[in-house]
Amino acid sequence: MIRDITIGQYYQTDSVIHRLDPRVKLVATLVFIVSLFLVNNILGYVIAALFLFSMIKLSHVPFKFIVKGMKAIVFLLMITVVFNLFLTPGEAVFSIWKLSISREGIILAAKMAVRLTFLILGSSIMTLTTTPNNLTDGMEKGLKPLRLFKVPVHEVAMMMSIALRFIPILLEETDKIMKAQMARGADFESGGLIQKAKSLVPLLVPLFISAFRRANDLAMAMEARCYRGGDGRTKMKPLCYKKRDYIAYLTLALYMVCCIVLGRMISLGQIASLIGITI
Repeated sequence: MIRDITIGQYYQTDSVIHRLDPRVKLVATLVFIVSLFLVNNILGYVIAALFLFSMIKLSHVPFKFIVKGMKAIVFLLMITVVFNLFLTPGEAVFSIWKLSISREGIILAAKMAVRLTFLILGSSIMTLTTTPNNLTDGMEKGLKPLRLFKVPVHEVAMMMSIALRFIPILLEETDKIMKAQMARGADFESGGLIQKAKSLVPLLVPLFISAFRRANDLAMAMEARCYRGGDGRTKMKPLCYKKRDYIAYLTLALYMVCCIVLGRMISLGQIASLIGITI
């Protein structure tokens, strides 16, 4: 399970998506997430699915590698679906003891499951096709207007980039600790959910010690290189928009228009009722 988490990893290959400006990919991810909560019918979800799978195809990242990261959120996905099924009021379809599943709950649970799945897949494409350095530069450039309000943009972007970079490192460290404890007789597989959770407690102390040690080493390395924040710093490879980036922005605009127009399409009967005409 630990090795299946792909968030924060970078998949090195050559593709159109890899060559895009990181600002374009950040905006595209944000637009895609917003579009998932704008669409409200099957046609809208079909449009979002076609857009997502076309981006996966263009990224040249194996689909199996991206889907592998979904295993880590299956439990969260199940909780979301169950809560929506049993806690959404409406027309009862099936009853179990004092709990009932409504027609509206089934529809809402299906929508939330699709939204969460697409959200994780779309966010994974950004991290898999963008190096941590480019991601930091893109965040810094994108948040640059906040400097007018005295927000330390460079430091914020650096912290977010380091946090993303630490995810695969800590997962690898957790895997090593688990293997070392399993070699000494620890059991992380048998038992119920509570027993498995208790068996993970001994991992916390060595994992936190390792995390603090790595953070201290990183701080010392930055100080040794005289790092003093973003003021006056220059870039070896400054970000610059190219033709493909403008084409990507145009594609995003068209996708957003399709989601707004088709994803929230109003039927003729609803339009007629709004203007007071009976069909």
